[in-house]
Amino acid sequence: MDFGESEEQSMIREMVRGFAEDSLAPTCFDRDKEQRAPIDEWNEFCEKTGLQGVAIPEQYGGSPIDSISEAIIVEELARVDPSFSVMFCVHVGLCSMTIALHGNEEQKSKYLPRLANKEIGAYSLSEAGAGTDAAALGCKAKISEDGVHYILNGEKMWVTNGSSADIYVLFAKDVDHPDFGEKKHGGTTAFIVEKSFEGFSVGKKEDKLGIRSSDTCSLVLENCKVPVENVIKNPGEGFPIAMNALDNSRIGIAAQALGIAQGSFEAAVNYAYEREAFGKPIALHQSIGNYLADMATRTEAARMLVYKAASAKQSHYEEGGPRHTKEASMAKLYAGDTAMWVSERAVQVLGGYGYTTDFPVERFFRDAKITQIYEGTQEVQRIVINRSISP
Repeated sequence: MDFGESEEQSMIREMVRGFAEDSLAPTCFDRDKEQRAPIDEWNEFCEKTGLQGVAIPEQYGGSPIDSISEAIIVEELARVDPSFSVMFCVHVGLCSMTIALHGNEEQKSKYLPRLANKEIGAYSLSEAGAGTDAAALGCKAKISEDGVHYILNGEKMWVTNGSSADIYVLFAKDVDHPDFGEKKHGGTTAFIVEKSFEGFSVGKKEDKLGIRSSDTCSLVLENCKVPVENVIKNPGEGFPIAMNALDNSRIGIAAQALGIAQGSFEAAVNYAYEREAFGKPIALHQSIGNYLADMATRTEAARMLVYKAASAKQSHYEEGGPRHTKEASMAKLYAGDTAMWVSERAVQVLGGYGYTTDFPVERFFRDAKITQIYEGTQEVQRIVINRSISP
């Protein structure tokens, strides 16, 4: 396995790191404090990098790249601003890629050019009673009497980019489907929903522990009219689409966790070599030096798992290789735990300063926790991995 970066990957890393340090770092503290979505920063990101279309084919205005490069983008964004990185993850890995992989020609021609420009994408699967148990959806869809629309009713929860997005991939149960009620996921259908659709509204904004600059809201569907042509694939075929999307997005969250670990580690190293105690930098004291060594090792191990999962994803889509479910879950499990462990140690290395907002490690510590929860909790990842290793 080649562990070196290609020239193109190194260029992407350098470009995204420059954007993150120049454009995200100056505003991320205030955005976190104010819980303000990075809309201006998103527009600048689109204009300066053009990377918002990396999951979209060229014929629809995209600029596709390999999966490891996509992970590098997320990693470098999260190294500075995890909130912005998850905005990118959802737009690319959940919304754009789902439509690119599963949409018909009419849907791809209509929506992908918009997503490749500046319009923001979102993805809505979870509900109050359907988080870890993704099949237990309460949101219902019923065909209208004239057969022109589906009428959606229900409330969706924890939608990243919830109020900022223009286009949503959203899941509901088609009550007219023959499998509805017979199977737990029976009737689950994927829809493309626009913010402007009648009966669609944004509900409560969540007040969160971390990633506070990420726009997380509920969505309210009150007789929401969705054209029948906006069903992705066919009615009742949404659950496999959702699971496939999670395979992809778990790699994105793993890359986000990796970026948090890297940012925490760098902040700890810089502080430990500047701060002196008992006549020498604290990095040269064995207890702190051991922390830094373990932080570096765990972060690098997480990077290898993330890149391996990204490589498996690339092989699956380009060469027809096996699904990358196990690799994605392993990467997400280990990288999420690493982000939490490394960021906590970073706070400890900085001592009292680490507990204040004068340094970014307290924000990394808060941001890290969600990587152990969304896109499937760590408990779910262990279930997925265990299934894959059964004899």
